Amino acid sequence: MQHQIVSSEFKPAKWLKNRHAQTIYPAFPWAGPPKIRLRSEVLELPDGDLTVVDWMTGGPEANPDTPILVILHGLEGSAYSPYARMMLKSAADHGWRAAVLHFRDCGDYRNRLPRRYHAGETNDIRYFLESVRAEGHEGPMVAAGYSLGGNVLLKYLGENGVSTPLNAAAAVCVPLDLHDSARALTQGFSKFYQSLLLKRMKKAVRRKFNPHTAAFDWHRAMNARTFADFDDAITAPLHGFSGKDEYYDRCSSISFLADIQCPTLIINAIDDPFMTPAAVPDLSRLSEAVQLELSLNGGHVGFIDGGTPWNPTYYLPSRIIRFLDQHIADADSHGRPLPGL
Repeated sequence: MQHQIVSSEFKPAKWLKNRHAQTIYPAFPWAGPPKIRLRSEVLELPDGDLTVVDWMTGGPEANPDTPILVILHGLEGSAYSPYARMMLKSAADHGWRAAVLHFRDCGDYRNRLPRRYHAGETNDIRYFLESVRAEGHEGPMVAAGYSLGGNVLLKYLGENGVSTPLNAAAAVCVPLDLHDSARALTQGFSKFYQSLLLKRMKKAVRRKFNPHTAAFDWHRAMNARTFADFDDAITAPLHGFSGKDEYYDRCSSISFLADIQCPTLIINAIDDPFMTPAAVPDLSRLSEAVQLELSLNGGHVGFIDGGTPWNPTYYLPSRIIRFLDQHIADADSHGRPLPGL
């Protein structure tokens, strides 16, 4: 696939054009994310920790040839996040099996080790994908990552190059430059999202640690006012970085895009309140396997394109399915890629 940057076909619903409305609306209970049934599996990890994989039930039966979609959620998200529920349902309706791989300490379970997750942790997705292959799945595998999960997915793809069992991948509303996103969330109304997410993150930290067990400065962590403060006080020391700058430098997916060899679609909105247009890479940063689709509108993981306020329609699920399905068909006609090593 020739590398390119293209304009998105997405057009916001006439009744929901504001970027913050697009971002917030999917979280409302009447906004349309479907009810789903899940089966949870504990995933034991090589370092002695664990996480959980939630599989969609009520869809296609498991067999070695049925396509599998793996979803990576965003910051403090889970399989019940609206975008994950929509994507799970869309995949099942399309005849695929689908699962959400949770980041450590997310969802309704706790991990064992004195750590959580971060935007550059690719070992878990690598291990899970290769475990699925090792357990006998011979059919296509694809992945979709949202926000922080999109950053993890792109970094993994860049690190692994041709050595991935994935036929194709899609990443949505990705904070390609973590420095840029940290700054964007200190501006204007974006401070609202920062405040909301920081409360959730601190609550999760308090649930796992206390002032006596924390391997970081507890007082500084609990008084963090920005993502940069939080990452410098907690994320970095918990996961082996000297501070937020090293963490952002080493984990921003923009540095890995040129090495991606798996067909990959990135969908970002220029008006995304979690980043600024300065984070958009130029062609020189993209490999020939990457297509960057830019929309003027859409907010952060919103992309509501029509319907009514009580029955909205969403652009992302069908767009992602269409892209991934195209490359499953291409792989079937030209042979499948080598599995991960």
